[in-house]
Amino acid sequence: MTQAFTNRLINESSPYLLQHAHNPVDWYPWGKEALDTAQSQNKIILVSIGYSACHWCHVMERESFEDEAVGAIMNEHFINIKIDREERPDLDHIYMDAVQAISGSGGWPLNVFLTPEAKPFYGGTYFPPTRLYNRPSWSEVLNNIHAAWVSKGDEITTQAKTLTEHLKRSNDFSHLNKGDEIATTFSREDCDIAFQNIMKSADKEWGGFGNAPKFPQTFTIQFLLQYHHYTGNAEAMQQALLSIDKMMQGGIYDHVGGGLARYSTDREWLAPHFEKMLYDNALLLNVLADAFKLTKDPDYEKAIRHIMDFVERELTHEQGGFYSALDADSEGEEGKYYVWMKTEIDNLLGDDSALFCEYFDISEKGNWIEPHQSDEGEGKNILRTLKKANFFAREKEIAVDAFKTKIAACLDILLRKRNQRKRPLLDDKILLNWNALMVTAMCKIASAIDAEKYRMLAQRTFDFLIQNFSGKDGLVFRHTYKNNEAKYPAFLDDYAYLIQASIHLQEITSDNSYLTTANGLCTYVLEHFSDEDTGFFFFTNADQKDVIIRKKEVYDGAVPSGNSVMAENLFYLGVIFDRFDWQKRAEKIVGSLREASKRYATSFGVSASVLMRQCFGVKEIAVTGRGYERIREELLQQFLPGMILQCSGFSANSFPMLEGKNYDSGALIYLCKNRACLPPVDTLEKLFLLMKIERSTPIK
Repeated sequence: MTQAFTNRLINESSPYLLQHAHNPVDWYPWGKEALDTAQSQNKIILVSIGYSACHWCHVMERESFEDEAVGAIMNEHFINIKIDREERPDLDHIYMDAVQAISGSGGWPLNVFLTPEAKPFYGGTYFPPTRLYNRPSWSEVLNNIHAAWVSKGDEITTQAKTLTEHLKRSNDFSHLNKGDEIATTFSREDCDIAFQNIMKSADKEWGGFGNAPKFPQTFTIQFLLQYHHYTGNAEAMQQALLSIDKMMQGGIYDHVGGGLARYSTDREWLAPHFEKMLYDNALLLNVLADAFKLTKDPDYEKAIRHIMDFVERELTHEQGGFYSALDADSEGEEGKYYVWMKTEIDNLLGDDSALFCEYFDISEKGNWIEPHQSDEGEGKNILRTLKKANFFAREKEIAVDAFKTKIAACLDILLRKRNQRKRPLLDDKILLNWNALMVTAMCKIASAIDAEKYRMLAQRTFDFLIQNFSGKDGLVFRHTYKNNEAKYPAFLDDYAYLIQASIHLQEITSDNSYLTTANGLCTYVLEHFSDEDTGFFFFTNADQKDVIIRKKEVYDGAVPSGNSVMAENLFYLGVIFDRFDWQKRAEKIVGSLREASKRYATSFGVSASVLMRQCFGVKEIAVTGRGYERIREELLQQFLPGMILQCSGFSANSFPMLEGKNYDSGALIYLCKNRACLPPVDTLEKLFLLMKIERSTPIK
């Protein structure tokens, strides 16, 4: 098919950028050519940022960027740059902060106007093609911005400099402690306050936190599980498990094919924006592993396996690694791939349809009308359950196992039918940070459900990342990979998550080479990302010069902040390698975030969890001798947050925790602190007596 227009994006690999390669807009990718052209022609830069699975990004493209008249305005007056936020999160962070400072809100698509020096002065998110709800049309915005630049260029330049200085000042984080000294000790009261503030926003009926839109907030759930472990608080456990259960029952979870969507548009978790992101599913697997370790609930193991089936089936690269996302839209309609008409299910399931439809809240009228559509959307159903299978089966006086078997068979029929539909677009770039999160998740679930398959897959994925994302020295990494090419210097998140993955791989394999890798990567981060004044880390490498600000990200948002994960990494590796300076660096980061973690724990969930481990202490455990593997597996199946674990069947004196231990007998377990160990024991029961805790037992 011959295209009427082709622009510079045709040479890119990002699926999101390629979607715009045939727009009549003369798009540039971010780079020297675009920035130099803007300066030489003294033109405003329009930066438009989105991602391939973003529904409203597609809408704005169809309405505006595919319009020739709109394209003509953009080409005449602007240098137009398209950015995939997943490829360049550094630029997205900077310009999102700018738009939020300008308008008080943000989102995607993100459209921001810059001076020729790349400094922002105006922006917003979605703009309609015509005036709507007192919002100007996109063409009006373009014409007004150009007219202002022509008549008031000096004022705009001054405004942009002022905004940029504001962004720089807001990046110092001195406000987080409100003038207090950085804490060096942490108390039980700190953790209690964080818990109390979390519960103020907890939805005790539908789970989760806050009102619609509702995001999974797995970090907050993990904090509650850990807080329960340390304190025995029953309310923390109840809210954590309620949140998991309601999400897994809701429409945000794909009951047919597995996998979690990015967020729910309503309080009840019914209607998601249907995009499925790799990172969301990695983080959910992580918290499901913790929940299973704590409760031994078979429903959590089933969910783990179902999500992994989805990831392996739909997001796996043939050579290793995982793709980024599945689109929300197919055939130009949000959710079309996932929703069902009752008549369709009746035809597929026959006599089983009535029971199936009652269980999954399916009706002739439908339970979902697509936003901004008329009543003709009625009849569409999103599968969700309002009761757990055990309760529903008992109410219907059906044997629970027989009911679950029947439902599984029906879902398999629907999956085979759905596979015949036109599939949503696959974003097939492979991101280092998201894949590292998946490695950690697979390590966690391999230990939780004792699945050798996932242990091997975690190792395979890690090897793929090392081989394809790193340079010759094994330390300088790239952020994204596609078509056998790795691109863009890796960011703090990439390194922080990869170090975390190395640590977890060592725990489940007892292969100390993973710790050697983590040590090298950690040293590299300290040398190239450090802000020595604050103790935090910049998001970008010191050698990267194409950003106006080197930001420091500390909020645990959709993914954990690189700073909070580095605090975890530094403390863990500080113990492993006897690096007191690394442990002190971790304490400085946690101390700087102490007040924010207490007051705004739902935005600092990972930091709050690190603070809690600093408060209650870590468990340094070494297992040595013949048959250590059995003890390791049993130990990893327990819910023991804050554990630092090394195991070996032979002497490894280069590692302080393994130095001077007995390797000639059967397996022995050492409980240590600051390199001083108690006399070894030979069973977990004896270890737990020393630790004054109990084994994880099923919760009825």
